[in-house]
Amino acid sequence: MTDNSTKPIRNSPLGEGNKLDLLAIGVHPDDVELGCSGVIINEIQRGKKVGVVDLTQGELGTRGSIEARYRESASAANIMGVHVRENLKMRDGFFKNDEEHQLKLIQAIRKYQPEVVIGNILHDRHPDHGRAGQMISDCCYLSGLAKIITRNEKGNVQERWRPKYLLHYIQDWYHEPDILIDITEVFDQRMEAIEAYRTQFHTSVNSDEGPQTYISTPDFLDSVIARARMFGKRIGVKYAEGFISEKKIGIRNLDALIQNET
Repeated sequence: MTDNSTKPIRNSPLGEGNKLDLLAIGVHPDDVELGCSGVIINEIQRGKKVGVVDLTQGELGTRGSIEARYRESASAANIMGVHVRENLKMRDGFFKNDEEHQLKLIQAIRKYQPEVVIGNILHDRHPDHGRAGQMISDCCYLSGLAKIITRNEKGNVQERWRPKYLLHYIQDWYHEPDILIDITEVFDQRMEAIEAYRTQFHTSVNSDEGPQTYISTPDFLDSVIARARMFGKRIGVKYAEGFISEKKIGIRNLDALIQNET
């Protein structure tokens, strides 16, 4: 990898400190795009500060090199408009939900101080997804404990921080969502961000990147679109993304409800 790959991708200044409104976490580059890029784009268009943390470089993927996937993740970040994206470089397939790895993620959570975290699902076809989902859940809690000491890049002790909400995006296996969010207005941009991963998915511009895989067939992207349509239909819109919440979500008034017209 080039030296640039070790540094966070910054698309715009974060203002004072690094604080984000929303931090999306994915164990592999492209997890966030597949799981919650519609919500990311929506929130950015509403003026929110949004960042992405990838836990691994996806180096065990059948198709694409580390360098190619880094370029693709940078392109997707630009398409979504995220303010910052960084990679913690844990070992793809072999990272553990242990103290060493938890401290890396806690450091990132405290660095960005997000109000909301969205991360991998807790149980899925790929074992990395569930293991990462549980680690994200654990770290969102542990990050709020004062006696766990982490330091920033300058060596200063970080303040403890616990996000107000943690959501898990739904990945390959179907899970009944706790919340559905309308992404109709940004759906095309969402698909553009997903298709930035030309080595991974079947697109109109990619070349032969290696053996066919589960996610490189046209059927896979068709299923991504079909799920968004299915979720959208359930709340009376064209497209939606679904999430599981670890705690009950409250609203201030009934105006927050989307009326299902069907």
